Amino acid sequence: MTDRFSFDLTATDGRARTGVIHTTRGDIRTPAFMPVGTAATVKAMMPESVAATGADILLGNTYHLMLRPTAERIDRLGGLHRFMNWDRPILTDSGGFQVMSLADLRKMTEKGVTFRSHIDGSKHELTPERSMEIQRLLGSDIVMCFDECPALPADRDRIAQSMQLSMRWAQRSRDAFGDRPGHALFGIQQGGLEQDLREESARALRDIGFEGYAIGGLAVGEGQEAMFACLDYAPEQLPTDKPRYLMGVGKPDDIVGAVKRGVDMMDCVLPSRSGRTGQAFTRKGVVNIKNARHADDPRPLDEDCTCPACRNYSRAYLHHVFRAQEMISGMLLTWHNLHYFQDIMSGMRGAIAAGRFAGWEADFHAMRAEGDIPPL
Repeated sequence: MTDRFSFDLTATDGRARTGVIHTTRGDIRTPAFMPVGTAATVKAMMPESVAATGADILLGNTYHLMLRPTAERIDRLGGLHRFMNWDRPILTDSGGFQVMSLADLRKMTEKGVTFRSHIDGSKHELTPERSMEIQRLLGSDIVMCFDECPALPADRDRIAQSMQLSMRWAQRSRDAFGDRPGHALFGIQQGGLEQDLREESARALRDIGFEGYAIGGLAVGEGQEAMFACLDYAPEQLPTDKPRYLMGVGKPDDIVGAVKRGVDMMDCVLPSRSGRTGQAFTRKGVVNIKNARHADDPRPLDEDCTCPACRNYSRAYLHHVFRAQEMISGMLLTWHNLHYFQDIMSGMRGAIAAGRFAGWEADFHAMRAEGDIPPL
């Protein structure tokens, strides 16, 4: 435990990095995967179950929490950590991406964004200052700057204008954040797939100064090849002595490819969303438990996994409860997915520290290529 926010980079292997982020609520081992607790809950999971998977930090969503139950109510009830019974670090996003993707009748100006709630149509305004206020009321340990994230593909002029607006909002976010010992503010790099715009954005963020830096505007429809091409340079444009966070990523091979290119943190709804729809990620690829071939299969999802779903239940049982629409299906598959994602992170941390990341990565891809072999 510490009374400040800091980052220690403990080892590198190529561009892959491992280290520790120190916060007042505990350490975050990097590379780190953050399960998404959109509305103050990781869907289908108890907080202690999320912790049991190996997660050091969760992500909460400013947009959803400001609408329901409201940041002011959460503050009156003791803050987000107490509200959701999670005593480890929490990162909250700024709300900008959800405003752009979910809200109705939105209008953007230099000041910020006005929009109508997708829940009840009520009118709201979100600005850099208001986003900082909401995240302060929530009590998050890591706060994200308010930014705009245009969907890709988009023309260069649109991307440049959006990036420059986000940089002006980043300065306003920094000013509004103020002096909050023990809490961190992360800037968000934008610029689409344009290397020079990414560098312009990174330079502006470095000049402002942040405790960490995020790579935004990826995993928004551009495809893995284009994302990796951007990550071949984007992390290196950011300070080496601060955490680097790739927002909204992703599938297991996305995560491994991002870490290979110098990313320290990432988040995605995929483990929980896939678990609720009958999809499990395993060392040998994706298993769709709803498929009929699992109905008589006594094997676990993943023979090398130690999660409760794999230790205690067969594929046949998991197939049955999914088909029967029992709640335990989503619970067990989500637990498994989150456990597997944390196993990936643990494996990469150990491999980087030992200087054998390339071999670990080769084994990871070889096992996935082997595929999920059906029983005879």
